[in-house]
Amino acid sequence: MFDTPQVLRTAHDMAAHAAARQGVLAGNIANADTPGYKRRDLQPFAEVFARAASTPAIPGHIRPGHVATGSLQAAIRQDSAAPSAPNGNSVTLEREMMHSAEARQQHDTALTIFRSLTGILRATLGR
Repeated sequence: MFDTPQVLRTAHDMAAHAAARQGVLAGNIANADTPGYKRRDLQPFAEVFARAASTPAIPGHIRPGHVATGSLQAAIRQDSAAPSAPNGNSVTLEREMMHSAEARQQHDTALTIFRSLTGILRATLGR
């Protein structure tokens, strides 16, 4: 009776993905001067969510379509296409700032969905 709507679960997963991505990007920025450091990033949310949704339902386990924290850690990958500096570091602060803005926008989108659905639920309950 009190099952969470799928749209709320998806918004939660989107916000969790954006937060995890901000953490990975912050690590890139922190290692911008580390010789040999290779830039890392998360797989896009759509790919992570699609992979979670294609997992068959097993009673008592995480529901399909739910992005678990462990799957976000597994989604971290090195960006081998990024050009390297002479010291082998592939982090550029401009690219990291751009990706950070994308992650912030994704998080803001998830919050907007939460707010909209909360408004709909309040209107439904007459509050």
